[in-house]
Amino acid sequence: MKRTTTHNEDKLAWVYLINLTFYLIPLFITDKPLWKIGLALSALVPFVFAYFWAYRSTKQQAYKPILAMIAIGVIVTPINTGSLSLFTFAGFFIGFFYPLSRALMCFLAMAAMLLTMSYSLEISYYFAIYGTGLIAGVGLFGVAERKRLEAKCKEQQSQDEISQLAAMLERERIARDLHDIMGHSLSSISLKAELAEKLLAKGNIAQAQTQLQELNSIARDSLSQVRETVSGYKHQGLQACVANLCQKLRDKGMSVSLVGEIPALSDDVETQVILSITELCNNLVRHSQASHCQLKFSANDNHYHISVEDDGVGADISEGNGLKGIRERLNKLGGSLHYHSQPNYQFTLCFPVQGAQ
Repeated sequence: MKRTTTHNEDKLAWVYLINLTFYLIPLFITDKPLWKIGLALSALVPFVFAYFWAYRSTKQQAYKPILAMIAIGVIVTPINTGSLSLFTFAGFFIGFFYPLSRALMCFLAMAAMLLTMSYSLEISYYFAIYGTGLIAGVGLFGVAERKRLEAKCKEQQSQDEISQLAAMLERERIARDLHDIMGHSLSSISLKAELAEKLLAKGNIAQAQTQLQELNSIARDSLSQVRETVSGYKHQGLQACVANLCQKLRDKGMSVSLVGEIPALSDDVETQVILSITELCNNLVRHSQASHCQLKFSANDNHYHISVEDDGVGADISEGNGLKGIRERLNKLGGSLHYHSQPNYQFTLCFPVQGAQ
């Protein structure tokens, strides 16, 4: 099993290092010579390297950074008993990567190691007792984290399977509808064309023209039915579109919040709004380094406002075809597009209430 990380989890990896505070405290509350403090602080460089190595390792390779962290802790212990915090990091990864039975055996081995160091280095036995409790507690937290990620992976797999099944059923429905619509029409067109050809061969021009006129009428009706059907496929509604976009953003590792009530719009207006919001969210996925996105829906007496805002680092915006296309769509509705990039990106669609429903 590999610990796959999102943008948010990479940030949390740094946050978890705050626990190294317990490693630093003994260095400054006891009277230690500067050379010991310097050695203890320099040991953090390879430890942090081993920590991120473990954070991105597979189950098969995780033992290497775990052993490296334990080795650093053993070497540092004679200088700084705050090394217990280093052992707890190793305990977390042991719990995360290995089955509970094997993890418990490793915890017992680390407890024996701490007890041996307490005896050989003449450190208080509280070092071993307290350290064993910390390693076991943090290690069990690693087990819980593994269970959480396994459940998340299964849930994602189930969602993917449901999406694939839904897509398959939709394709079957489209094929069935097109067959029902076009089967009879194409048969009629073929029959009319064949009949007109025979009438022309016999010189019955008037009757042949009648058949061709009927053929033209059938073809036009068929084209209209196909357009209506395809339009129905394209137009899923604003509610469904927002739900799909939110899921797409979450799949990219962002958290998403919805604020306000999604308005009920006419089909024409709703189509333009859907295309505009989709373009903004696609831009966010392609270009933003954000970890959170907010979609906000609001209205006053005269206008609807739909905002897409993220917490990415703001930079100058250069309007491309996407933003120009949004402006053109909103202009047709009598609306406008507003945006800014400081301190964060925010794009707001504004269009009149009148004529939108």
